[in-house]
Amino acid sequence: MPVAQYMALCLTHPVHGYYTTRDPLGAAGDFTTSPEISQMFGELIGLWAAEVWKQMGSPEHLQLIELGPGRGTMMGDALRAVIRVPEFRRTIAVHFVEVSPPFEKRQRDAFARTDVPVEWHKALEDVPEGPCIILANEFFDALPVHQAVMCVDGWHERVVKIDENNQLRFGHASDPIPLFDDMLPERVQQAQIGEIFEWRADGIALELGRRVVRSPGAALVFDYGHVETATGDTLQAVAGHRFASALAAPGQVDLTAHVDFQALAQAAEGMDARAHGPIEQGLFLRRLGIETRAAMLKKAAPAERAAEIEAALGRLISQARTGMGRLFKVIGFAHEKFGILPGFEP
Repeated sequence: MPVAQYMALCLTHPVHGYYTTRDPLGAAGDFTTSPEISQMFGELIGLWAAEVWKQMGSPEHLQLIELGPGRGTMMGDALRAVIRVPEFRRTIAVHFVEVSPPFEKRQRDAFARTDVPVEWHKALEDVPEGPCIILANEFFDALPVHQAVMCVDGWHERVVKIDENNQLRFGHASDPIPLFDDMLPERVQQAQIGEIFEWRADGIALELGRRVVRSPGAALVFDYGHVETATGDTLQAVAGHRFASALAAPGQVDLTAHVDFQALAQAAEGMDARAHGPIEQGLFLRRLGIETRAAMLKKAAPAERAAEIEAALGRLISQARTGMGRLFKVIGFAHEKFGILPGFEP
């Protein structure tokens, strides 16, 4: 089967899927996301949304949408922060787009007593129309990715097969993909035999672009990936905070692949949305004032807690080669009439 089909089954199969059977976050799970590292992340995103709402002309009703909200930590921190902007908080209706039953249960428990209306949906298309702000942190990397391998006679889709030892292994389809070269950027067309190219279906990116233009509104996406479309195999598996084999334990490990931010932007721009960025997460968070917020928290905290805050800040904005501040990128989308979104100023 194609790699994308394998990835989709591993992650979202209703009985055996990774996300449909567990909560993988935290020290006891397989990975940790930025909102789980520190409250500062969600707080800044909440205040960012409030500022964008003002740029939108302060509409009376706003759909605050989050794609793949996990435990709901980012939204909880965001709503707590915007208590300081009561006129904005009164306009909000929260919409979670979630396909994981365990995560949805965690979210419903977490927001059972909130004074903000909250609804759940299986797809972005199901969210009611209206002025909106869409948030997505580590959402697009978990969407199924197609892969193609450059062979002597052209690009062949990469697949997962069963070998003579009854084990899963990678291979490629017997026939090349028709006219595939014509759809690729010139630098990818120069690929050598054996190189791999990845792409995702762009339905969600198109819907995101449509909404921010027609509703109208804005979107903010955090993820790891590459700024320009290029070749490379980025499919990876993680279990217990360590890299694992993508084929060894289907449904038991997390599968992701890098986000192609150029392709994401082109899809949204195809619906007339204006792209802002991408820029590195560290730069974006510093522009939003994360260092000032960390200093405020440390000032009011005991010594051991202050050290934890400083460590969390370091993780979120680290410029090390594999640091989150450098590896993760941020891209915004909006109707062009709203001007430059906060954090993306030249």
